Amino acid sequence: MFTGIIEGTGTVKSVVRDTANRSAIRIVVDIGMHSEGLKRGQSVALNGACLTAVEISGSECTFELVDETIKKTSLGGLTPGVAVNVERSLKIGDRLEGHFVLGHVDGTATITKIRRRPKEVRLWFEIPKRLSKYVVRKGSVTLDGISLTVVSAKGRTASVSLIPHTLKVTNLASKKEGDRLNIEADILGRYVLD
Repeated sequence: MFTGIIEGTGTVKSVVRDTANRSAIRIVVDIGMHSEGLKRGQSVALNGACLTAVEISGSECTFELVDETIKKTSLGGLTPGVAVNVERSLKIGDRLEGHFVLGHVDGTATITKIRRRPKEVRLWFEIPKRLSKYVVRKGSVTLDGISLTVVSAKGRTASVSLIPHTLKVTNLASKKEGDRLNIEADILGRYVLD
C-alpha cells in the first residue's frame, strides 16, 4: 500500500523485452537513495504501478512487467533516460499524508491541456470512460503515482492543480499535452459508489 506522496524520481537505465516471453519486459531503474534498505521481493511504486524489485545492485533495481501491467499502464512505453516517480511501500506507523493508493493502476489518462502560471500549473486530462464516475470534484485521484485533489470534473474530463513542490519532486514538469499518465481511482470512493 502507498499514499501517493512521491519520494522522488528515478531514471530508467534499460528496457529489455524478454525474448522467451514476448509479453514481458525487464526494466532497470536507478532509484538513487530510495534503494536504501530495499530488499529483493519488496514493492516499489513506479509512476503509480506497484512492482516487485527482483534484483538490486547498488541503487539500480530490476523490475519485471508482465502483459497485464503493459496493457493497463504506460510503463511498456518507457525508454532509457526517462524519469519515473518513485514511492516505497508503507510501513506500519508511517504517516498517511496523501490517500490510500494500492498501486493497482486502473488504466491511463491522456493530458488534454496544460496551463502554466508562476505559482501553479493546471493540468486537464481525459479519463477512461469506465472510471469517470469515480473522479469527482474535490475527490482524490492518483496520476503517475501522485496523490492529487480533483479541481474540476465533468464527463470524461477532469483537472488538477500542481504546486511548485509537486513539479520539483515528480516527473510532471516534463509532461506535455497528449502524454499518457497512469490513473488509479480513489479506492474509498469506489467502495462508496459500487
